[in-house]
Amino acid sequence: MASHVIDYLILGNNFSTSEMRAIWSEQNRLEKQVAVEVALAKAQGELGVIPCDAADAIVAKADASKLSIEQIAKQAAKAKHSLMSTINALQDQVGDAGQFIHYGATTQDIVDTATVLQLKQSFAIIERDTKLVACELKKLAKQYQYLPMVGRTHGMQALPTTFGFKLAVWLDEFVRHLQRLSEIKQRVLVGNISGAICTYAAMGELGVQVEARTLTLLDLNTPNIGWQAARDRFSEYASVIGLISGTLGKMGNEFYNLMRTEINEVEEPFSDGKIGSTTMPHKRNPAALEGLASLTAPLLKSVALIHESMKVEHERDAMSWRAEWIALPEINLYLSSQLQTALAVLQGLKVNAERMLTNLTLQNGLLLSEKVMFEIGKRLGKQTAHRLVYQSAMQAFEQNKTFKAVLLADPILNKEFTEDELDSWLEPVNYVGLAPEKVEQVIRYADQSGVLV
Repeated sequence: MASHVIDYLILGNNFSTSEMRAIWSEQNRLEKQVAVEVALAKAQGELGVIPCDAADAIVAKADASKLSIEQIAKQAAKAKHSLMSTINALQDQVGDAGQFIHYGATTQDIVDTATVLQLKQSFAIIERDTKLVACELKKLAKQYQYLPMVGRTHGMQALPTTFGFKLAVWLDEFVRHLQRLSEIKQRVLVGNISGAICTYAAMGELGVQVEARTLTLLDLNTPNIGWQAARDRFSEYASVIGLISGTLGKMGNEFYNLMRTEINEVEEPFSDGKIGSTTMPHKRNPAALEGLASLTAPLLKSVALIHESMKVEHERDAMSWRAEWIALPEINLYLSSQLQTALAVLQGLKVNAERMLTNLTLQNGLLLSEKVMFEIGKRLGKQTAHRLVYQSAMQAFEQNKTFKAVLLADPILNKEFTEDELDSWLEPVNYVGLAPEKVEQVIRYADQSGVLV
């Protein structure tokens, strides 16, 4: 019976994906640990550290799929050790050759390197899905490059912008996230087979060669020096995962607000039979967007926990190490859900262009006060124009009048423009600045960056 929301049959897919759960399952963890032990034995056999026939037997007979996790767990509880029972089970499985399993290695060699193998699988999924989200953002940014909408600061209407501009800001973030993933890959996907305190003492003069060959067999990079006490690799990875999640959470929250009944500029995908409320039949709640936004907070807490593992006592301890066993799976699981949710939202997003246009006129022209101020400022000076336009804006707001009517009634201001000029200044679509051009620039950069290929 599941005891964590990630593994709940009913709720689990709100917090992770089945694909990512399979990677961080106990079975896959065992398989990766066995894979490391087998690669180590094969490398040692090739280099003459252990007998070749023993290495061949280990390679041929070791099979994690035939090991009983339940039985290993019972022995682990008795031994009070995280790996010894696995080694014993492997020894029983391969027979006499089992005497040469785990030769010269220490527990953390196997567990860390196996974790990196799991991380490599996760990395591929996250890189794939981050790219898919970026491609969808690129498509939508281009589609809505010229669609005007209200830009908001401090939660209030500020100036006109375009929906494509908003999406392009996120696209640019995702291009950087993909660049970061590419930059850290070689540093993160590194194994470690160097013995009890990373000095290769138990392996002798061939220790460095054993490590290099083992990691080559596992398709992992080889470190300059053992990193059992240097946890920056996982922390760097976690930092990038946190940045990706932060952007996704922001996107979810932004769409959540734009979906509010009173704003109604976008709506998440709706499918037949989707229920918003058990008691209010009319509700079309932003359930996917809430899920997308909600996972950033727990993910960032897990990122912080991984950063705590940077503090290691002497050459190695288990206090920080064990925290990674909790937090590293969580950040990958949560992000997998966020990426898949974001992808589904973007692919099925309903954009209410008509409402966006309506909301541009919600303040009866006040949205264009900056435009009016700068045009009049060309004739009266910016500060004088700000004071006069401010007075008109406050009067229009407090007396619920149109901004145009108040401006026309001002004896000083109405000498500085014609009504036709004022109408042009108060037209929102005329004051989106270089938003469309910047969208084009971001898309061009994304294409040239090579990360979307």
